[in-house]
Order: sequence, then structure tokens, then C-alpha cells
Amino acid sequence: QVQLVESGGGSVQAGGSLRLSCAASRSTGSSKIMGWFRQPPGKEREGVAGIRTFGGSTYYADSVEGRFTISRDNAKNTVYLQMNNLQPEDTAMYYCAAGTWTGGAYSLLLEPNLYNYWGQGTQVTVSS
Repeated sequence: QVQLVESGGGSVQAGGSLRLSCAASRSTGSSKIMGWFRQPPGKEREGVAGIRTFGGSTYYADSVEGRFTISRDNAKNTVYLQMNNLQPEDTAMYYCAAGTWTGGAYSLLLEPNLYNYWGQGTQVTVSS
């Protein structure tokens, strides 16, 4: 069992930045993939960014490519999401997830069904 705790959410103006952190209760090495997902108000959850815990391969949703960066520190059992140039449409509850999937298609890093463990979420609000 892996417990995930997100932090770093908050309220910013458009163009601002935030860095989300996701601390895992035990080694992220037991989880082969980690990802960030978000759920805007009244909408379904969507994948934002995913990373393989070994190797560091990443994949991003088109909507955040070039603005968001996912990274991990295996020694600290922590995954980060650096979010720059935030826009009002980025407003959502952001969730961290971990999974054991080891498949080859990077785009599947944004598939929520491949993740076994989820955090409680952290709110990000961007005002115009």
C-alpha cells in the first residue's frame, strides 16, 4: 500500500507559477509510474503529466505541454509538478497517483485506470 499526500496548491493570478509536491509513504521505486491528474469544477478527471519512476520518461497533456514539468526525487519519495504561466482554465483539484504499470506506450501515462493509488488532492485556483 502506498499513501500519497499532495501539497503546494493555492490561488494565483494568470501568468503565475506553483509547484505541487506529492510525498509517498514508501519508496516510489515500488511504483513504476506516477502521475498528476486534475478535475476542473463540473468536469471529469483528466491526465496532466506522467513519469516513469526509473528512467524518468515523461508525457504531458497537450494543454500543459511547455508550461508544466513533472519530476521525481526517488531518494525523497516525492514527485513534483512545476506549473508555470498558469491560466484560469488550469483551475482544478489536482491529484497525485502511483501505479505499477510497466507498459511501453508513453501516452498511457495519462490513463487513470493504470494507477493503483491516489492522493486526496490539492486545489489550484487561477484568477484572470
